Amino acid sequence: MTLLISAFAIASIFAQQAPENWFNLDAKQDKVQGLSVEKTYKELLKGKTSQTVIVAVIDSGVDAEHEDLKDVMWVNADEIPNNGKDDDNNGYIDDIHGWNFIGGADGKNVHQDNLEITRLYRDLHKKYKDSDPSSLSKKAKKEYNKYSKLKKELEKNRSEAEAQAAQMVGLHQMFTGALKAVKAVVGEDTELNMEVLDDIDVSEDEALAQGVVMLKNVFANGATEKDLKELEGAADYYNSQLNYHYNPDFDPRDIVGDNYRNSADRNYGNNDVEGPDAMHGTHVSGIIAASRNNDIGINGVADNVRIMSIRAVPDGDERDKDVANAIRYAVDNGARIINMSFGKKYSFDKKVVDAAVKYAVKKGVLLVHAAGNDGINTDTNIFYPNDRFKNKKRQAKTWVEIGALSWEGGENSVAPFSNYGSDNVDVFSPGVDLYSTVPNDQYKASSGTSMAAPAAAGVAALVMSYYPKLTAKQVKKVLLDSAIDVEYEVLSPKGDRVQFYRLCRTGGVINAYEAIKLARKTKGKRRVKTKTPRA
Repeated sequence: MTLLISAFAIASIFAQQAPENWFNLDAKQDKVQGLSVEKTYKELLKGKTSQTVIVAVIDSGVDAEHEDLKDVMWVNADEIPNNGKDDDNNGYIDDIHGWNFIGGADGKNVHQDNLEITRLYRDLHKKYKDSDPSSLSKKAKKEYNKYSKLKKELEKNRSEAEAQAAQMVGLHQMFTGALKAVKAVVGEDTELNMEVLDDIDVSEDEALAQGVVMLKNVFANGATEKDLKELEGAADYYNSQLNYHYNPDFDPRDIVGDNYRNSADRNYGNNDVEGPDAMHGTHVSGIIAASRNNDIGINGVADNVRIMSIRAVPDGDERDKDVANAIRYAVDNGARIINMSFGKKYSFDKKVVDAAVKYAVKKGVLLVHAAGNDGINTDTNIFYPNDRFKNKKRQAKTWVEIGALSWEGGENSVAPFSNYGSDNVDVFSPGVDLYSTVPNDQYKASSGTSMAAPAAAGVAALVMSYYPKLTAKQVKKVLLDSAIDVEYEVLSPKGDRVQFYRLCRTGGVINAYEAIKLARKTKGKRRVKTKTPRA
């Protein structure tokens, strides 16, 4: 197969990155619309005392030994490590830093899983694969129609994933060949750039000449040698969609060993809070609370936080039962904030998640949720989990829905992938090219509403830490009421020019400086007590 790609297409793959610490910077002082965190510490919080706030990160797992996170991990002081006993009688053995709801008692872990559409399709396929719709009852026909819709969507998604995988594999092979040819001339240790490429004599080697031209095209569009090597990751992503996400023949739930149909079942899993791939959860945790001012890596938003790692999100869609249990675990073990950087288009058991959300609200816990990365209006397209229960009105009073903000500012302020909604999305927060922690003491930039949510959760933790008498409802109000209005037109994810209030309820963006100013004017109320937080 011949693979052709234009300079424009290459540019869309390799976007320029933002300043490393932009999410903590200030619009006026630093000319980038961050959270104004550094300004807040310097001008408003200097010399002030704070209380430790536990933030639960429901995610893929967290590298608890990371150099920039090990000092901010939650430790269950009532549990004796590795003695094989449930010392605090909370139903979970040796849960030192949190719990893993997608692991088995034998220590094995779920890595990849289906998307929810695939699981729903698989269940219905068993019932209706050989059915004659004309012979079905009215109730059964309604379910059959759902099955037909899921089947059509699943087959379409598999076909698209197959095409994308082929393209990315082709690109990776093409650029790997170009890099190999050039490195053979300049040496493996030479860092490639335009100047190095210009100095290569290609007059007698056609293959080398083609490789140099190809690399010049991508470098001219802001790419680096590192970006080219990461094409392998893109190929792996689409292959995962084919092999796991959209593969009805793949079901890893036996690893967990629970009765999946019993949503009331809570005591399963293991204490491995890192799991096989903790990149996402570790990145999220660093944004919230990476140790500040230790001259290592990055500075997280909040300076007096303990991260509770709850593993419930595989490479694929999270399962409702696991999410519900993760929320309850967080609440029962002292978390005041729960960060949820996950979501999906379909739900298997929304009622069990709703019950857990209600429990968190009742106990005064703030739930910060990423709006999603499909570039859609969630006022008209349902996204799960959400803060709506029996009817369409928003009912979870301590739930905050976060859209993603770009560092570019101006008309490009909104991340082009971010979901939005003038009713369902509350506010926007930095979510493009956030540089944060990843496993094995490494750091990298990532984008998504998955990054925007912890940026907002970090500000919420900052407010709770310095103003501990404020309830979760009050903190939510502080975050939204202090959001900085965006008073100019922006490009929506659909590409049209709109006022910012068309994209979220507040029409604004999270700002730590304004939040702290408002928090100190807000009179605290008595909140519902959960387990006493421990460092």
